[in-house]
Amino acid sequence: MKIAQKYVEGLKRTYYELGGEKQWQFLEQTSHGAAAEDIEKLRAMYPDIPESLVQLLQIVDGTYWRKYGENTVHQLFLGSDLEGFPYYLLSAQQIMQTKDNFKVWGDELIYREYDDIPVDDGITDNFEQLCWLHFSDCMNNGGSSQLFIDFTPSAKGKKGQIVRYLHDPDELVVIADSFDSYLEMLMENQYDFIDEEDIEEWEEC
Repeated sequence: MKIAQKYVEGLKRTYYELGGEKQWQFLEQTSHGAAAEDIEKLRAMYPDIPESLVQLLQIVDGTYWRKYGENTVHQLFLGSDLEGFPYYLLSAQQIMQTKDNFKVWGDELIYREYDDIPVDDGITDNFEQLCWLHFSDCMNNGGSSQLFIDFTPSAKGKKGQIVRYLHDPDELVVIADSFDSYLEMLMENQYDFIDEEDIEEWEEC
């Protein structure tokens, strides 16, 4: 079984175990995979995009206030190394649209301008050559945390590593060596980023 499919099936089980059947059924009935032309554009923009991310998008093309026809999906779908801190999956188009957003505000972090802001040694200090794929925003619309695939690491990092940005207190941390290992981490942690309170909040929307 492909890791993306395995991940989604495990997430579905978790939703059901926590009483989120209605929420998951809405996702299944409303969403669809990314259009082939969007996947093609994404591959052209990011030639090294992991197949597991492509496969995930082919199952669900985003859960971040994503319009599917007349309905909007806003479902927590991913996590990080932070327990109880859920994230959305961006759609293929959202990934492309936010391609350079980090460069608007992230230069001070990459240049290590503040001694009190931790930046992982595996992250480059070459801002001009930075190539990150922004694939996920946290539960408060990305204000506190975002996730990236890093295609231009430092000599101490690995191409394709997963970088987590956290705000207040700010930090840039490598949380996985690859997108595959990132999904494996979430599965090994038994999808601990989602809980009953998140499902109850969705029911109230």
